[in-house]
Amino acid sequence: MESIAATERLAALAHESRLEIFRRLVQQGPAGLAAGEIASALGIAPPTLSFHLAHLARAGLVRSRRDGRSILYSADFEAIAELVGFLYENCCGSSECAPARQPARKRAPRSTA
Repeated sequence: MESIAATERLAALAHESRLEIFRRLVQQGPAGLAAGEIASALGIAPPTLSFHLAHLARAGLVRSRRDGRSILYSADFEAIAELVGFLYENCCGSSECAPARQPARKRAPRSTA
């Protein structure tokens, strides 16, 4: 991946609404969502949503496809993998990398007895 493409993708995600849209599409998986569903779920006006989806599409992070009368949007998982690979390229130089961070576990509430 070229640095310019990585910069464009990161810049597209550097906006709160676009990041929310992108995360929602990642959570939805390859099936994607119609624009109206995204707008309703996130409380974004349709024209604003269209602007943000176009920006994400230009950066190569979102794909669209027609399904009947609807246009479905989905995250481009190959593009995500390329970007993460670019960020990890030459990770830690020649030394061993630190172990991956484990997700935090929810703790059971302590009893007061």
